[in-house]
Amino acid sequence: MGRRMLIVVAGVCIAIAGRTTRAAEGNAGNGPEAAKPVVAVFKLTQPLTETPGQQDDLFSPPGVSLKEMVERMDKAAGDPSVKAVVVTVEGGGAGFAQIEELRQAMGRVRAAGKDVFAHTDSAMMGQYLLICGASRVSATPTADLWITGFYADQPYVRGLLDKIGVQPEFLTCGAYKSAAELFMRTGPSPQADEMHNWLYDSIYDTTVKLIAAGRNVSEEQARKWIDDGPYTAEKAKAAGIIDAVEHREQFVEAIKAKCGKNAAFDARYGQKKQEQIDLSSPFGLMKFFADIMGAGQKPRSTRDAVGVVYVDGMIMLGHAEPSPFGGSGAMSTDVRKALDQAAKDEHVKAVVLRIDSPGGSAVASEIILAATKEVKARKPLVVSMGDVAGSGGYYVACGSDVIFADESTITGSIGVVAGKLVTTDMWGNIGITFKPYQRGKNAGLLNSDRPWTPAERDRVQGWMNDIYDVFKQHVTDIRGPKLKKPLEDMAGGRVYTGRQALGLGLVDKIGTLHDAVAYAADQAKLKDYDVRVVPEPKNFLERLMEQATGAGDDEAGQVALPRPTHAGGSLVEMAMPYLQHLDPQRVRLVTLAIERLDLMRREGVVVVMPEVYGTK
Repeated sequence: MGRRMLIVVAGVCIAIAGRTTRAAEGNAGNGPEAAKPVVAVFKLTQPLTETPGQQDDLFSPPGVSLKEMVERMDKAAGDPSVKAVVVTVEGGGAGFAQIEELRQAMGRVRAAGKDVFAHTDSAMMGQYLLICGASRVSATPTADLWITGFYADQPYVRGLLDKIGVQPEFLTCGAYKSAAELFMRTGPSPQADEMHNWLYDSIYDTTVKLIAAGRNVSEEQARKWIDDGPYTAEKAKAAGIIDAVEHREQFVEAIKAKCGKNAAFDARYGQKKQEQIDLSSPFGLMKFFADIMGAGQKPRSTRDAVGVVYVDGMIMLGHAEPSPFGGSGAMSTDVRKALDQAAKDEHVKAVVLRIDSPGGSAVASEIILAATKEVKARKPLVVSMGDVAGSGGYYVACGSDVIFADESTITGSIGVVAGKLVTTDMWGNIGITFKPYQRGKNAGLLNSDRPWTPAERDRVQGWMNDIYDVFKQHVTDIRGPKLKKPLEDMAGGRVYTGRQALGLGLVDKIGTLHDAVAYAADQAKLKDYDVRVVPEPKNFLERLMEQATGAGDDEAGQVALPRPTHAGGSLVEMAMPYLQHLDPQRVRLVTLAIERLDLMRREGVVVVMPEVYGTK
């Protein structure tokens, strides 16, 4: 008990210190300086998140969500005191679809008659795609700009499984449903190879268009730039890829020459100010605890709003438990409750379901889809797809009135996969044997001791076909008139970009989260409204207090399932720290494969898409 109390107190102190520091920094610049011309600064120092506040945990640095970044840029566009916007790339990044959304926000700043200045010390392809949308782009002398296109790895672990005596047993519904091929094959099937090529062709075309539009050159010139890369800053300037080579001090001087010598650079522009905690008095600490304990009783705004509900990460059954280390995953109970809350809130007049998910549990996807139908029965429901909304991600999307996707969004993958790994020979290689006992003809269907018999394979395939038929029926019932081809010609696990999906009728519009919110507001006939995340983001301590008081219990009395733990075995876990430094991109892909295998083990049958974002 004493140790647990010590951990909680230490965590509270960390949270207090972080909050106090951020509050002090947020208050800097107030007073007479506020009258000066403002230059709003946006730093990309870490990957953008989707769900606002999801990294606000004790042991994670405060994250920035795409929604927050876009809202702050839009605020700068309409603020007369803001004379320009600065975007700097300092090691952070964003997905292809997120880049499209940030580029549109930058475009709105420029359309308001304000310059966007961008600077980088080093840029990979995705980072350049973002900053090339600025009015003026500069880089530090000798900076490296890897404008070379993108490279993708698709991992296949069949050879490893053979070496260690593990036999993969997987079945799919659809020839293009390739999520299990990394276990079954040493390379892609012809169908998977064809699909990956059409995906990357589409993403590359969008990449070229973004560069051409940002730098006001032809697409032919943009392709030549890519094929001639990489560049030093000096060579990039000579080619017209950037506008200036300069250190950060010179960059600042160039902005002041345009905006005025007394211009104030605001690196926290548009961020919500946090109340400062008075640590000199015990009452300040007491007030902090009172705020945490009363988190669920905060008064809600009575203004009309468009509610945004997130499906972010792998779709899984159950309820996420609070963790000081954060974590990702779209848990079915949490998402359903959020949708129910949005549906019942009389001030939320329309709902946008923001999806960034490769899919996951078929049952969890069905639960979330059913919840979207309850929302749709009461008020307008619009889907906004992020970087990925495939398989289960598309399953939960297809019930909406209108689906928005970015051109580079990965979607589709209508299909089902299930399987297991047979590990008997692996254990035998190290001298371990097992004696199975079974009661019931099919009790060992998913056990790892032996492959399926032909009769068992037929039984599993029939089970999967039933789920696949339900998936297809949902799509046909809801989107049937909009589909441009027979569904069988688009399903089978086929994956598409947003641009390709639009041509097939799988999505309705190319647009950002900003566009989806505006459309939902229009459908609800709203003119003046808030955009509200549902439920309101909470930090770790607030979630922990909510769980302790029972405030977050499911109204139907459903028992919360524990958050799934990392699926890696001990050997993998020991090796990861070393492998991470050697090849972090491939380690990420292998880790994803292990996590998906664990999901299949727990769920039996899943609607999950292949990993197609292994680009670098």
